[in-house]
Amino acid sequence: MLQPTSCNLQAKRGITLIETLIGVVVLVIISAAIYQSYTAVLDTYQTAKVKAIAADVINEEIEFIRSVPYSQIGLVGGVPSGVVAATSTVSRETLIFMVNRYIRNEDDPFDGMIGGTPNDLSPADYKLIEIEVHCIACSDPELFSATARIAPSGLETGSSNGALFVRAIDASGIGVSSATVNIQNSTTNPTINVTDVTDGGGWLRIVDAPPANESYEITISKTGFSSDQTYTSSIGNPNPSKPHATVALQTVTQATFLIDNVGQLNFSSTNQSCGGIGTVDFDLDGSKLIGTSPNVLKYEASHTTDNVGNRIVSNLEWDNYAVMVTDTNVSLIGMNPLSPINLPPDTTQNVTMIIHTKNPNELLVTVKDSVTGLPVPNALVGVTRVGYDEAKTTGVGFLGQTDWSGGAGQMDFSDPTQYYLQDGNIDITNPAGDLKLVSTNGVYAPNGNLESSTFDTGGNSVFNTVSWNPGTQSPETGADSVAIQIATGNDPATTTWEYLGPNGTDTSFYTLSNPNIHPIHDGDRYIKYKVYLSTASTTFTPTFSDFQFTFSASCIPSGQVLFDGISLATYTIDVTKVGYQPFNEDVILLAPWQEHVVSLIPQ
Repeated sequence: MLQPTSCNLQAKRGITLIETLIGVVVLVIISAAIYQSYTAVLDTYQTAKVKAIAADVINEEIEFIRSVPYSQIGLVGGVPSGVVAATSTVSRETLIFMVNRYIRNEDDPFDGMIGGTPNDLSPADYKLIEIEVHCIACSDPELFSATARIAPSGLETGSSNGALFVRAIDASGIGVSSATVNIQNSTTNPTINVTDVTDGGGWLRIVDAPPANESYEITISKTGFSSDQTYTSSIGNPNPSKPHATVALQTVTQATFLIDNVGQLNFSSTNQSCGGIGTVDFDLDGSKLIGTSPNVLKYEASHTTDNVGNRIVSNLEWDNYAVMVTDTNVSLIGMNPLSPINLPPDTTQNVTMIIHTKNPNELLVTVKDSVTGLPVPNALVGVTRVGYDEAKTTGVGFLGQTDWSGGAGQMDFSDPTQYYLQDGNIDITNPAGDLKLVSTNGVYAPNGNLESSTFDTGGNSVFNTVSWNPGTQSPETGADSVAIQIATGNDPATTTWEYLGPNGTDTSFYTLSNPNIHPIHDGDRYIKYKVYLSTASTTFTPTFSDFQFTFSASCIPSGQVLFDGISLATYTIDVTKVGYQPFNEDVILLAPWQEHVVSLIPQ
């Protein structure tokens, strides 16, 4: 009889998705590591291959030059002159190499040096060969080089040539290494066109150069540096300060050239509120000369700021640069820093040109410290002649309003004839340019007030004085018939302006023209004023006009003031400042715009 049997069947579990993903990730990491190792091995092999081929190319070059007769070992157009090309390309396997060749005469000190003691009259003792090779299309084009010396087989004979020693130095007088030197001479046979580099001390010594009078044209340059050169006498430069070099028989000619890292000037043309003024034309002239009688400047160029008032002038040699605004519509009323601008090597300077609408004739007075050359702020400058007498303070700007006839509703001060709001008791048009109380059938309102638009000084400011005309009112209007309060802040969109008086509270008022503004406002950028008119007699009204406040800010020239709309005539300039000797001088204004520099002597 068959007995039933039981079997235990265990379910077989499969591989989950997560395990599969983990396995794939591990495989990718291992594969990437193997690939990186493989590419690293290939790169190492390729680098070693390039080095081996470059070494072969250099050896071939040196052996070829050794096979050339000694008298012909030299570069085509070089010194020494010969049959060897300065540059060429060669192909090896799938690689292309650029080959640069340098061949120089060398003066060995063993038998004396040319120009030394003893004087070596045959200074070309041997020829120094330098070969540079680099792979053009390689991913890492390393430069390979080697040198060799080749000596003549015979004895020395007296030389009929001279030597030309060229040195490149920087602004500190330190030799500039690896500067590119190009020397050309079209008067020799064969003609010379040598391009070489200076050594660690900034020298390039050309030994056994053919004699020639003022015909060795030399140019020194280096990437990121200014350049220097010799010049040809011409109509535009009849007396070059550095003429082409002369090489004389058995003598050494030394020529020194100054180069250094270039700098940059970032110009901005703005108004006194630091608002950009676009498309302003100006000339920029350096002070270095390349010729005299007449003076010929090394750098002189015309520039124009862009539509927002900016202009970057780069690749400038260290120098003192003078700025002259040549625009026909605007005039320069100040600069920061003052002109001329000293630009050291490898520096960038920001230059602000403060501009206003031209109002000829104009006299810009610049006040400097005679010792430091820095601008002197807060100097009182007076300019006088018969029928004219005006005084201004350096470093102080002003904004104001002379007309309110355009009406209310203007938040920011842009239209000079408009304001923000009034209470309806201020007459703004009778006449235009004056504020009075409103009259109804010959009876004036007892009081009224007007609130200005918001003025922008362009930056954090120090507020100085507030003034208006006339300084005194009719006695019938009563005491303090004109009163002013000032509000300042750093948010022009605020609706909570706090108007304050001379003691910094909202219960005080400026009632006399030209007082100091309370320092509580200093450091703010935006300013508004509120004028209050009142009368003790309804048959009389006070009058208010020519409102102005003065301030100091970043776009106010610290040592300059402008007197405009004046006549071409002789003026007396008086300048006073605590700590300096008083200054007095007559100046003749001859042009529509003219600058006069005053140097104050410290006491």
